[in-house]
Amino acid sequence: MNTDISITSLPRLVLLAGFLLLTGSASAEPLILNSGATQVTLLELYTSQGCSSCPPAERWLNEYVDSKDLWTRTVPLAFHVDYWDYIGWKDIFATPEHGERQRDYARSARARTVYTPGFFVNGREWRGWTFRLKPRASNMQPGNLSVTIDDDKLAATYPQAAPLELHIALLGFEIVTPIERGENRNSTLRQEFVVLAHEMHDSTNGHWDVRLPKVTHDQAGRYGVAVWVSASDKPEPLQATGGWLNRRKHQY
Repeated sequence: MNTDISITSLPRLVLLAGFLLLTGSASAEPLILNSGATQVTLLELYTSQGCSSCPPAERWLNEYVDSKDLWTRTVPLAFHVDYWDYIGWKDIFATPEHGERQRDYARSARARTVYTPGFFVNGREWRGWTFRLKPRASNMQPGNLSVTIDDDKLAATYPQAAPLELHIALLGFEIVTPIERGENRNSTLRQEFVVLAHEMHDSTNGHWDVRLPKVTHDQAGRYGVAVWVSASDKPEPLQATGGWLNRRKHQY
């Protein structure tokens, strides 16, 4: 075995190894996502680590990780809200913007009130999870949402030349959080589909060239992305797609 490596070459080798670990191979293929013409179900959960009734809903949502419908028929995501932080446990994944999105649904008569756990299916309040039902698939044909992700660059097209908003959510999986205070104290939460970052981008021609959102949380063991399009200033989605991200390639 040849061990003749000079001491002066070690820093360069370490730097190169670190670069490859973060960025992955330069020849890695871009991630290409297509919704298809039929409307894909965007399944939104509004939840909080400080809410004692939320863990059963999260466990139900977690089952989608192994579902054959994941990404192709259903794109699940969990928005953590901050309006329960005051009762003893601050949810580090919660933001005021997540709660405001839920209030947007209530203001547009899509929900009777704001609460957790709260589910929305394609922008409409839905409570079927309590009976372990799956959301009914849509038969609408809003057109194909096409997305290409290359490193941190995202290009998307949608066949509608009207004022639109493209939503991009980075999702964290395999997140384990010991809860020390509040309603869930002394329990350990295992959470999937956690929205770690959510950004919106406007367009009037159905084309976008943007960058993936940045996140500050590094607790996830795996990452995914959810992308959907809606009419401007309306929270309900028109079409959605999503997929797994290669953490070695994408820098968060």
